This record gives sequence, C-alpha cells and structure tokens, in this order.
Amino acid sequence: MSAMRALRQLSSMSSRVVSRPALQSGRTLSVRAAALPRMASATRAFSISTSRFSAGASDVLFSQKLAEELKYEKEGAEAEEPEFLKTFKGQGLWTVGSVVAMIDWVDSCNHGTGSIRLMFSIADIQNMEEESEFDQDSEEGGDEGHAQSYPIRVSFSVSKDNAKGSLNIDTMCQEGAFLVDNISFYPDAKLGTELTAEADWKRRGLFIGPQFDTLDVAVQEEFEKWLNERGVNESLATFVPEYSEYKEQKEYVRWLENVKSFVDA
Repeated sequence: MSAMRALRQLSSMSSRVVSRPALQSGRTLSVRAAALPRMASATRAFSISTSRFSAGASDVLFSQKLAEELKYEKEGAEAEEPEFLKTFKGQGLWTVGSVVAMIDWVDSCNHGTGSIRLMFSIADIQNMEEESEFDQDSEEGGDEGHAQSYPIRVSFSVSKDNAKGSLNIDTMCQEGAFLVDNISFYPDAKLGTELTAEADWKRRGLFIGPQFDTLDVAVQEEFEKWLNERGVNESLATFVPEYSEYKEQKEYVRWLENVKSFVDA
C-alpha cells in the first residue's frame, strides 16, 4: 500500500507541474529534486539491510536438548518387543506390518477362502492426546486405574479367492469394540488397500454404501456375527489401540534421532 500511495503522490505532483505556469518552474524543480533523494535513500536502505546470523550458534544447545529428550524416551521404552505384541503374533491369526511410517496394517491368515486386511493410522492417537490431557486436567476425583482408550479409525478390506472385488468396512475402534460406520463394495479388490492418488480418485467416484445404522437391525446383527467369525472381535479391538501407542512411541524416538542427526551434521 505504501508503494502505491507514493506512486499516486508522485503522479499528482507531476500533474500539478504541468498545469502550473512557467514562472513557477524553479519551485517545481526544487520539489522534484527534494523528492528524488528520499526515494533513492529508501532504496539503498532496503538493499543493504541484510540480516546476519551466527552460523551454528544454537546448534549445540539444541542438540543437547534433543539428546536429553531422546534419553528420557528410551529409558521409558521397552527394550524388547512388548508382551502384548508377542501374544498377538503367537496366536497365528494375524500378521503385522507397515505401509508407511504413519499407517499400519494387520493381515489375517486366510479365513476360509479369503483374507482380511485391517488398516489404521497412529495419527489419530496424536490428535486425541492433547484433548485427553485437557479433559484429565479439568476432571477431579477420576478413576486413576482406568485405562485410556483413544478412538481410532480402522478400515477393513475383505476379499475372497473365488470372487472378484472386495468388501470394505469403515469403523471406529474404541473401548474394546469396532463401531461400523459404513460398508462399501469395490469391483477391484486393489482399490480397497491401495494408497495412491489414482486409487483414491477412483474410490471417490464410487458409491460408498449406506450408513450402517440405517440398515435393518437384523442385517446389522448378522453382519456383526459375520465379522466376528473372521476374527474381528474384542481381542482385535483391544490390540489396535495398544499397538498404536507402542508404534507412536517408536516413531517419536525415530523422529528425535533423525532431527538430532540433521542438526549435528
């Protein structure tokens, strides 16, 4: 805005110069001559106002703080694989993996003639932790022994060896149960698990299915039984938040290590 205002002032001065008589030309020249040095001075001040920072002056202190935080987190973490994860894997029903750092998947061993893939993100825990801390501070006389349960969005993709397509179920995992939101059918089974932009675009153009709670009660009950027979039960709903907290802790430690290495380089 200041540059535009200066330009308008300069234009108005020029128009006044043209309209004034020749007898005032000396005064006009003095005004113009006085205006030009100010503009040049401002330009010079802008061009030489280069900020100078001390290279690496805070690197040591920053690295020390990162090292302290890293030491604290490692001391509180379990050195070996936690018992709950060993028990889960030992059941031989599911295998655990990771698509990317923030998105994990759990594959079932073949249930009959098909398979199930469960996908969830630890980002849900990160988003809920701040809200949970605020709620705990505002409550008084709460049950200290009550385990914290974070709602986590979980997607199941069910496929069959003798049928094309896949059935995808969007749920919310909380308090030891999966609350079904909606059920979608994809003609291409890969659409249910691919995390590419192209796959996401194709999914957007498909009917995602009705809201689960709008279905007939009998249909809802039978569908829940169908899922339960395939291992989607309370045991799995308990594992998901436990594993998410464990994975979130590991990712935070890895983040600290990467940032510290970058600062120290």
